[in-house]
Amino acid sequence: MEKLTSNFIRNKYLEFFKEKGHTIIPSASLIPENDPTVLFTTAGMHPLVPYLLGEKHPQGTRLVDVQKCLRTADIESIGDATHCTFLEMLGNWSLGDYFKDESIEWSYEFLTSPKWLNIDPKRIYYTVFEGDDVCPKDMISYNKWLELGVSKDHIYFLPKENNWWGPAGETGPCGPDTEIFYDTLKPKCSENCSPACDCGKYVEIWNNVFMEYNKLVDGSLVQLKQKNVDTGMGLERLFSTLLDAKSVYDTELFKNTINKLEELSNKNHTDKQYEKSFRIIADHIRTAVFVLGDERSVVPSNTDQGYVLRRIIRRMIRHLKNIGITENVLPELAIIVINDYCDWYPELKKKQEFIVSELNKEEMTFNRTITQGIREFNKQVEKLTNTTIPGEVAFKLFDTFGFPIEFTTEMAAEKGITVDLEGYKKCYLEHQEKSRKGAEQKFKGGLSDNSVETTRLHTTTHILHECLRKVLGTDVAQNGSNITAERLRFDFSFGRKMTAEELKKVEEMVNEVISSNLDVICEEMSVEEAKEKGAIGLFENKYGERVKVYSIGDFSKEICGGPHVKNTNEIRNFKIQKEEASSAGVRRIKATISK
Repeated sequence: MEKLTSNFIRNKYLEFFKEKGHTIIPSASLIPENDPTVLFTTAGMHPLVPYLLGEKHPQGTRLVDVQKCLRTADIESIGDATHCTFLEMLGNWSLGDYFKDESIEWSYEFLTSPKWLNIDPKRIYYTVFEGDDVCPKDMISYNKWLELGVSKDHIYFLPKENNWWGPAGETGPCGPDTEIFYDTLKPKCSENCSPACDCGKYVEIWNNVFMEYNKLVDGSLVQLKQKNVDTGMGLERLFSTLLDAKSVYDTELFKNTINKLEELSNKNHTDKQYEKSFRIIADHIRTAVFVLGDERSVVPSNTDQGYVLRRIIRRMIRHLKNIGITENVLPELAIIVINDYCDWYPELKKKQEFIVSELNKEEMTFNRTITQGIREFNKQVEKLTNTTIPGEVAFKLFDTFGFPIEFTTEMAAEKGITVDLEGYKKCYLEHQEKSRKGAEQKFKGGLSDNSVETTRLHTTTHILHECLRKVLGTDVAQNGSNITAERLRFDFSFGRKMTAEELKKVEEMVNEVISSNLDVICEEMSVEEAKEKGAIGLFENKYGERVKVYSIGDFSKEICGGPHVKNTNEIRNFKIQKEEASSAGVRRIKATISK
């Protein structure tokens, strides 16, 4: 086997499934397009939801990709051996084509064959769904593993909490899975030790999801009209597994960043006092670079994806201070990440100046915030009537001044006082619950449900986009959209607030197109053919060799994969509710149509 590198693994994976008749598709954006149920792409299935629900994919029924993903649910676990916020997911897909037998057989072949990864089968373990009152025990997967020569004592039946993949939002495709684990050779934690443990003996490396069902709003499951396969294998975990590395951070994916941090801090990343901080910084700078370098622009802010990005950057800065680095170093670290990844993700190099600029601004701003936080901290300490900072005060420092609780407790200890951490946690959890409920309200529904109203609004965004180009100029380009069954939200590149006259003209033009009873026609063609026909490609590098092009009469023509009405007469009375700034150089329109 040639030298083991991250590019070797990526290429081998794509090559293997191409030999099995799969079409290689590029990674979609980290920012989901037309999916209001999640802030980021957390799994490879998100960009493919319409096709899992039955839409025809222009690249066929067998697909393979390396998908950029971002997950913050386990952010407190960052710094352990396996977790990352940004990750690359290797995935192969069957859209109503092959099912369990082929998926399992190919997974085993790729992992164990000397031609491919050549992993010792004795170090691989498997889990399958044990069944419940709703869905049967997965004996097909179990028997397939046995047929391939897997020993019974290497296969475990586990419940839905372990072997079921559900949608990230309220609704969507789901089903049982079979998961593949690598034995690290650590001793068993107990007689009952299994892949369900968190003891670290077994590390999950691959997950084969068999999407047989669609989860509805009421929680019930209905059979999908096609059975799909969705597999996901994290590059970081697989890479460290093949190297028998101590952690994902002991691979080339993080090596150059950690080496620079050691140089800047004059500390060793293996020192137990600093190990976690080194890992968090290396993880978070990579995540920040990929979010800022995404084709759909996100900048640090106090809302939505921008808020997550800001929290990640500020958490990183705190850990920089933990290892003794107080000067601005994020731009320097970002360039290391860009250079490490630009061969596979050339967009990072193209956006290097923007990435460096935004990180530099955020680092300088947060350093001022820390100064304000210290000032407020000292004021609060002077008001104390005892030796404990109340939980609500600690939370105010965090929520209002962006002052991390760790800073508060460290400074309190230096003054010989304590912090009511239980009171802080209570305030924090109350804030989280309010935020969660607000997010659920904000992101309810979504394009993934393919409802009549959502479909109408989705087609309306195409009309709106072309109207904006006609009124404001052809430099206007879509920067993102968020569609529920109640309204559409459309972000577009434009440098100033629209005038009342411009808004009125756009609204009237949209309604004129709607009332023209134009047919909506879908054609499949190559990207080059789409360009020749004048189709707009919003995020061109995410497309494969063949695309769907939707034409609304002779009015507009766009590359798109979502659901559409057959004729504009299915849409009624478009009304702009609001036009506002979204971020620098980006405006946002919120609008509705009559039901």
